[in-house]
Formats: sequence, structure tokens, C-alpha cells
Amino acid sequence: MAKIPHLPYHGCNCCTVSRRCFVASSIAAFTASSFLSLDAAEPANEKLDEPIDLASLRPAPRIRIREVICRQPTPYWLGWPGTSYDLDGHRKEYEAAFRETAADAGVTLEMDPAPIEKQENVASWVDKAKADKVDAVLIHLQHMHCWPWLQEVTKAAIPLIVWAPIGTAFTGHVRNISRQPLVHVISSLDTRAIEQAFRIIRAKHQFEQTRLLVVRGNERKEAVLERLGTKVRYIPRDMLHELFHRMPLTDEARQVAKAAAANAEKIVEPNEQDLLNAARAFLTAKRICRDEQSNAITSDCLGMVSSRVVPTPPCMAVSMFQDGGVTYGCEADVFGAMSLMLPSYLFDKPGFMNDPVPETVENLLLAAHCVCGTKLDGFNGPQERHRLRSHSESDIGVALQVIWKEGRPVTLVRFSNPNELILDTGVVVGNQETPPAGGCRTDVKIKMDRVEDSRDVLGFHQVVFAGNHRRDVENFCQMWGIKVVNSPEKAPRELTA
Repeated sequence: MAKIPHLPYHGCNCCTVSRRCFVASSIAAFTASSFLSLDAAEPANEKLDEPIDLASLRPAPRIRIREVICRQPTPYWLGWPGTSYDLDGHRKEYEAAFRETAADAGVTLEMDPAPIEKQENVASWVDKAKADKVDAVLIHLQHMHCWPWLQEVTKAAIPLIVWAPIGTAFTGHVRNISRQPLVHVISSLDTRAIEQAFRIIRAKHQFEQTRLLVVRGNERKEAVLERLGTKVRYIPRDMLHELFHRMPLTDEARQVAKAAAANAEKIVEPNEQDLLNAARAFLTAKRICRDEQSNAITSDCLGMVSSRVVPTPPCMAVSMFQDGGVTYGCEADVFGAMSLMLPSYLFDKPGFMNDPVPETVENLLLAAHCVCGTKLDGFNGPQERHRLRSHSESDIGVALQVIWKEGRPVTLVRFSNPNELILDTGVVVGNQETPPAGGCRTDVKIKMDRVEDSRDVLGFHQVVFAGNHRRDVENFCQMWGIKVVNSPEKAPRELTA
């Protein structure tokens, strides 16, 4: 299967680049030689009234992480953490926290009962872990003199998490090793960081187990993204809208429409038929993902609406997918969909793929689109306030206008290519109503951090999600060798061509 080459980042801040041109140029960068052509799939035995559990589409890899303590032979004299440090007491404390966080992150933690107390024993332990094909190792340091031992682990190229509780490291110990790929160092007493470290391992395997279904054009072809390992399958656009027209109005569709109406604080433009069509679009998306053995989808939604082959865009379905932990991206934008997967897999939160608009009087970034999840604080959390609106550009169908809470910190991410990620943060300061504004229904006002001028925010179709996760995203990228790019902190003083 061919590898997809990475795409150059063009900035997409030029006023002459439209949203559709941006997506089209991204698609054009995939050369024909990048893809393996596929024969048409055999027709499925259609039972279109068969319910499909959305959660079954989300990749759920079994992750094994092996933990061991590295320390000096006991009893020892002098050297941090000190003779007064309760080695066994803290071991019990931290290992209980490790077990709890492993359960929360959905990984299997294998704890080695025998500490490593001699440097010459590290290599054999690492060889055993590698032979057992564990996905990562967790080294719990209980003495400062054990840092050189970690070289045996880094040489083996096994993903390494280092737990160095305060009192076991100086800056010189962590400065270099903590910036190496396949290494994540935690020098802290905050055991919550261990859960996020486990998620770093889990998320990479979720990317690798994901097949992204791209619905556009008229060809079937497939490739694999480098570094992240995500499979990308293209299918003809006609397959989606033809399946929609065959999708019956089932009891499930009626229940979906009823629940959508009940959960909204207000219904503005949509009528009952709009809701039923939107529910059928949700069922159609689930069905085509299952039939194509895919875990995520992005479709040429604007193309289908502009050519009038469907009576509704999939906006409500997209929001429901995001809330259910399954990525549904807009406009057949592959790296937009990949960016949506990042908060989904790394934080169990929905992302909001959007069009960036500068508000030059208040110096804000407006993140606008008609597709936003409602469970912004996590898939198991409550829904945010939202209204049912029409898709703004066409004024048909059902889209969600989600009201983001003021004061909420947010993170913005965008994969420019598999090897590079744009990363910024900000704070929500309000929501833009439409009307009086034009544009998309969910329109979030963001005061950017570390960016002097909102006109300089990088990227297009960035993904905004709740929480300031700058450090966590940096840690993910550092572990897996992805370059992080930030929007410029200072505005340029001279115009450039």
C-alpha cells in the first residue's frame, strides 16, 4: 500500500484562497502514484433498518505498558531522594495511582514486582520487554544516580515514559533526554500526568488502527499516511448520496430526530422533515463507515449540496459523530479530519473544525462552522447549550449552533502534513450570532494567547477544543517526532510578498 506524501503548508491566510480552493489544492497534492487503486467493493447485503452502534466504529487497541522501578541497592547512604525517603511507602502510593490512571486511560499496565538495582540488569529487562512486544515501558526512578541507565531503553527504540518524582532529578538530568523522540519524562508529584502519558501511547495506536473514509470524486483508491500510520480510503461520492436515498425512515431515525429536538434549547429554521432527513444522514454515515470497514469519515458535503443531490447537508450527523468519539470531517479535508482525531484520541473530547475569521476591531479570532459537537468537556460529559439551525450557506437541513462558555480556555491544532502540526491556544470571550453576521452557525470568539494580531493565526480548518492542552499536545508531538509550529507571537512590521 502506497504512502501518502506530506503536503506543503501554504498558510491559507491569503484573501485570494477560498475554502473550496484550499481543500482542492490539498487534494491535488496527492499524486496518482501515492495511491493503490481498489476494485469496487462487493454489494453489501442491505439491511438498512439494522441499528449500528456508533461507538463500535471507534478504534479500541489493546495497549500494554510494562512498569519497573530503578533504584540503588537498599539500604543506601546519601544521594537524592535521600535516606529519609520512604521507598516502599511511595512505591505503594504511586503504583496505586498508576493502576487507577491505566484503567481511566483504557490501557493494560503490567507491573514488574522486582526493582532493577544494578545498571547491568537493565539491558536484559529491556530485551524481555521488547520480545514480549509491549507498546511502551514506564520507568519509575527512585534514585537520582539511575538516569544513565535509561540509555539502554532509548537504544532499544521502545516508547519510554519516565516517572521521576520530585527529588530524583535535576534540570541537567532531564534537559536532553526529555526532548528525544519516543521519550516522555514526567518530573513532578502530579500523578494525573501519568494518565496523559498513557493516552499518548494509546492515541498513536488509535491513529494506526484508523481507516479514514474520504467520500469525493469517482475513484476507489487507498493509501497510508506516513508517521501516523492512518489508512486513507477514497470512494466515489455517488455512493454516499445514493445510500442516503435508499435509507428508510426507521424507528431509529425518528428517535434520533426526536432526541435532537428535545435536547436543543431552541429550534430556529428547521422543520420536522429537515430533522428526519438529518437523522437519515446520520444513519447513512454510520452504515457506509461500517460497510467500508472505516473508523472515521470526511465527505465532499458542500459538493453534494451545491449539486443538489441531497436534500440536507450532514451537519447534524457530523456533530453527533463528534460527540460519540468518531471523527466526521468536512469537505473531504484529510488533514482536517486527522486534526479532529487528535483531541478525540488524546483527550476523549470532540474537536470543532472551523474556518478562521479575523475580527480586526477587537483583535479576535472567530472560529466558524456549522459542525460542532456539544460535549465539549468530554464524551461522557453533559451537552452544552445549543440551538438547531439551518446550514447557513444553503439555508437547508439541520446544523447545530453551539454556545461556548465565556472564559473557557481552548487549544487550536491543525496537521499541515503528517510530520507537522500548528498549535496555538486562547480563551473564549463570546459567541457571534448569525444574523447579524453572515457565515456559519457556530461562531466562537477567541482571544489568542501569544499571538499579537489575530490576522496572523496560521492555518485553515483548524480544530478548536476545550482546555489549554498546549503542553500535552507538545508532549504527544515530541514523543512521535512531529514538528510543532506556532502562530507568530509578534505581528510583522513590514509587508512581505
